[in-house]
Amino acid sequence: MNLFRLFLGVVFGVIVVYTVAVAMEHGLGLLGIFFGDIAAMTWNGQFNLDFMGFLTLSGLWVAWRNGFSPGGLLLAVVALFFGVPFLTLYLFILSQQTNGDVKRMLLGDQRAAA
Repeated sequence: MNLFRLFLGVVFGVIVVYTVAVAMEHGLGLLGIFFGDIAAMTWNGQFNLDFMGFLTLSGLWVAWRNGFSPGGLLLAVVALFFGVPFLTLYLFILSQQTNGDVKRMLLGDQRAAA
């Protein structure tokens, strides 16, 4: 579990540093570029559409894990818009809260107990 937590920390750090560097160089106009590439039907657009599918699945999993509660739905929206920085931090926190019990991390306490 410690190796997994280290991996999460490295991925979080790399993506945050990279994102800050890109934002400083190109500004915060991500959505126009993101959806513009999809509309242009290019390989960049294909990648963005594929990535949006992963973000949507991540958000749905977070909502499901939290029983579609109001808090879970809010976290799902955060997962959808903040991607890997959110997911790495969320999984790191869950790994601490569950003492590394992967079943509890992925399913939540209620489903893992069943």
